[in-house]
Amino acid sequence: MMKVLGGLKKGLVFVVSAPAGTGKTTLVQMLCKEFDCVVESVSFTTRKPRPNEREGKDYHFISAAEFEKKIKEGEFLEHAKVFNHYYGTSLLFVEREQARGKHVVLVIDTQGAMKLMGGFPATFIFISPPSMKELKKRLMARRSETEEAMEERLSWAEKEMSLAPRYDYHIINEDLKVAYEVLRSILIAVEHKNH
Repeated sequence: MMKVLGGLKKGLVFVVSAPAGTGKTTLVQMLCKEFDCVVESVSFTTRKPRPNEREGKDYHFISAAEFEKKIKEGEFLEHAKVFNHYYGTSLLFVEREQARGKHVVLVIDTQGAMKLMGGFPATFIFISPPSMKELKKRLMARRSETEEAMEERLSWAEKEMSLAPRYDYHIINEDLKVAYEVLRSILIAVEHKNH
């Protein structure tokens, strides 16, 4: 029986980038929940877990020394340093899941995405907040940052948003339901595209 999504022998890779507080994690979790053929790649990071984050679910939390060893051993598909912490995507995980016919979603920042563009077969999707004002409101609601850290995130968000035109698709998350419909439509269309 033909499925809306999940009909390929080898899965595809989707790269999702967005400023912090844009809803990218929620949107990707919605995809994974609806489609069992979609998995999120859990990044490695050297930053400390936030109170609500769990090892292996949100991130793999490792030391800087462990991270640097993995870089030397070529274990990352991409890695970047953001706000003095490393973040990286496991190459082995991506290849293994694709071989199982799963579509792998990498939720990575623009630095990591730029490294993959042009050299790695993936569909690149950028998600923006409706406005910087709205983003600031969302970040303040999180209450997980100091004022200084929040200002740093907002200025970084502006830099990230200037790169949105380089992505294959651009979704503005004004309404979560609508943004999700657009995101799932992109995955369905890309799977059914003649590659």
